[in-house]
Amino acid sequence: MLIVETIRKVRLAAMRQEKPIKQIARELRLSKNTVRKILRGDLTELHYERRVQPRPMLGAFIASLERRLEEDKVLPKKRQRSAKLLYEEIHGEGYTGSYDNVQRYVRAWKRRQQTLATPAFVPLVFDPGEAFQFDWSHEDVMLGGVPARLKVAHIRLCYSRMSLVIAYPRETQEMVFDAHVQAFAFFGGATRRGIYDNMKTAVKTILTGKNREFNQRFQQLCSHYLFEPVACTPAAGWEKGQVERQVGISRGRFFTPRPQAKDLDELNAQLREKCLSQAKTSRHPTLPDKMIWEVFAEERRHLVATPRPFNGYAASDVRVSSTALVSFDRNRYSVPASEVGQPVTVRAYADRVAVVSQGRLVAEHARQFGRGKMVFDPWHYLPVLERKPGALRNGAPFKDWDLPHELARMRVALMRFPDWDRQFVAILCAVKEHGLMAVANACGQALSMKAVSKDVVLNLLCREEQVPDASSLVLPEGLKLTQEPVADCGRYDTLLREVCHVA
Repeated sequence: MLIVETIRKVRLAAMRQEKPIKQIARELRLSKNTVRKILRGDLTELHYERRVQPRPMLGAFIASLERRLEEDKVLPKKRQRSAKLLYEEIHGEGYTGSYDNVQRYVRAWKRRQQTLATPAFVPLVFDPGEAFQFDWSHEDVMLGGVPARLKVAHIRLCYSRMSLVIAYPRETQEMVFDAHVQAFAFFGGATRRGIYDNMKTAVKTILTGKNREFNQRFQQLCSHYLFEPVACTPAAGWEKGQVERQVGISRGRFFTPRPQAKDLDELNAQLREKCLSQAKTSRHPTLPDKMIWEVFAEERRHLVATPRPFNGYAASDVRVSSTALVSFDRNRYSVPASEVGQPVTVRAYADRVAVVSQGRLVAEHARQFGRGKMVFDPWHYLPVLERKPGALRNGAPFKDWDLPHELARMRVALMRFPDWDRQFVAILCAVKEHGLMAVANACGQALSMKAVSKDVVLNLLCREEQVPDASSLVLPEGLKLTQEPVADCGRYDTLLREVCHVA
């Protein structure tokens, strides 16, 4: 291979000094064909590449060597055979060449495989308000001082690159719904399309091409916000490359080091502030003269308005047990005792569980995660207490019952009586008629009078029933007085003087 300096000397001798090719070849010890090639091709650099690499020793063993390399290609890197081990194996088959030949061939083969495996992509362009991309990631955080791995929803507007990151305990359908509700409220509207992978919470069946059968509840979400769902080709994450890239960026900026928060609400508030801060301090990748926040302000005018949030729940039908409990997601929640044995629908939201019976909401609890937990509302068991007041003593729903202060004091005060449970249940039953605060006030009055008894409390409640104001009564014309009576106490004195007392 000629160096650049030799080629320069050839060109100078021919073009400046006008020397013939024969003289230049003789002086520089080059062949005349090489000089002609430099001058005719106007070359300043010359490379020689061998079209066919002869391998007299390795040639018969290339098929065996490549078979071993193909076997190792699907294995983890630490389990793949080294060039030295491959050399020893084919040496046992009769190879007598050097180790360097094997090493060079293995290195060249892996380089070719890497080139073939490198994908090429087409850059995508989106109009304002055209599409958003959605994806999940798993991140490590510290919640309440305890390490936890959460599922994080990423929603990104394709035009402005404005994004929102929300953490959840699970990737279930109700979490997907809640992420969309929060994102569209955060963005101030929805786009015309949503781009997803083929997550089971949205896609029911993958058909040919881009055709998908989406599940019914997810279609209701799309219909509510008026956007068209588009699912990517399986194992083709580059079709939603923006949100895939956001996952990596968020992991480095938001979750390194591990964020610390008291609970999930505090963590999501931190993440929202970080999303806003990033948008206001980062330049747009295709509009470098503007910040992401400025481009988002332009795109916001093109979003579809969302007048009300979607009622994003996942429903499941269950039957109420004999202990007035319904099971959902390995936990149990109480319902009114009147629903025992009846079929009900559990509507699971991201943060709560609602129980519906015949179209009526009969119970609602904060959602629990984990397993084996029981959540009670003691008031659901009040009809049972009327029949079985003794259950008040050891009933699980009534342990650590959070009652108003006066009612709790009355309960403690009544415990010195043998029938305290019956008396206290009678007081609790008065809540249905008079209200919780009225009963609590009556208990407070009875305690201040040092009259600890359910009869006193019930008597005080009857006394405090509101009597209609006389000024608010409207009397018929025939019953109205034409002359107001005048009080004359002297008439009673006259009657007293006329009375004769017998000695």
